[in-house]
Amino acid sequence: MADPYQTLGVQRGADEAAIKKAYRKLAKELHPDRNKDNPKASERFSKVTQAYDLLTDKDKRARFDRGEIDGDGNPAAPFGFDPRARGGGAGGFRAENYDFGGAGGGGPDMSDIFEGLFGGGGRSGGFQGGFGRQQAASKGANTSYSLRVPFVDAATLSPQRVTLADGKALDLKLPAGVETGTQMRLAGRGEPGPGGAGDATVQIEVQGHRFFTRDGDDVRLDLPVTLGEAVLGGAVKVPTVEKPVMLTVPAGTTSGKTFRLKGRGFHKKGGGRGDQLITVMVDLPADDAGLRQFVESWTPRGNPRAAMGV
Repeated sequence: MADPYQTLGVQRGADEAAIKKAYRKLAKELHPDRNKDNPKASERFSKVTQAYDLLTDKDKRARFDRGEIDGDGNPAAPFGFDPRARGGGAGGFRAENYDFGGAGGGGPDMSDIFEGLFGGGGRSGGFQGGFGRQQAASKGANTSYSLRVPFVDAATLSPQRVTLADGKALDLKLPAGVETGTQMRLAGRGEPGPGGAGDATVQIEVQGHRFFTRDGDDVRLDLPVTLGEAVLGGAVKVPTVEKPVMLTVPAGTTSGKTFRLKGRGFHKKGGGRGDQLITVMVDLPADDAGLRQFVESWTPRGNPRAAMGV
């Protein structure tokens, strides 16, 4: 069993931001897609993800810090005690052979310690009632998957299908604010075990797009327009992550002017959506005799670089 703090390389008092930063660095380095010929890296990736899952679960982290569970999330035996080590029979450890400071004993009173460990109600009652309990059966191992999500699907939260190790396919509902590095936990979808199946973790990688780019929750697009559309203005069709819309380009629009389409970006974690930012780029033909003849006979007014002092 590994110490999750050591696995991630963080101090015990590390805050959630430090833990997340350490995990992202290791996950990027050990990701199975980058280490297809290195099974050890894949194994470490799984352990790093398991450590991250434990430390970002406030309840599990607190229980680990108190020594109640080990790095795998399984109940920890107190002080290394194994109830099977003595007694040999079904009764396990015979408490009557030991004196923990009872009525006639001279040894130290250990009842408070065992009461705290086993949750008994009274001094002797907590010890006697807790010692007879058996450790809960451990769950199966957790598993990790990576899922590449198309840019448009991530922006529109389109359901994604993932096939698990057992061959079963699941349709995943992407969360608002999904981005590369987002993790989705599937309870009970890990490997089977005596105490039930472990969990599965799906790590998301949002793919790039050939003309859309992401800027926080916004989507950016460089939109080519003709010289005539820029000079005379008019309505042009613009692609969005959902469907094309018409954008009115004012007459005299120059390259670099940006327009905003409200609510056409990524879904935000706190609700609502980002916008789509459209930057107009005037597209000039490489060899147009008519345009060349017009420019040669045209005398422009003013100096567009005057504000730069040149």
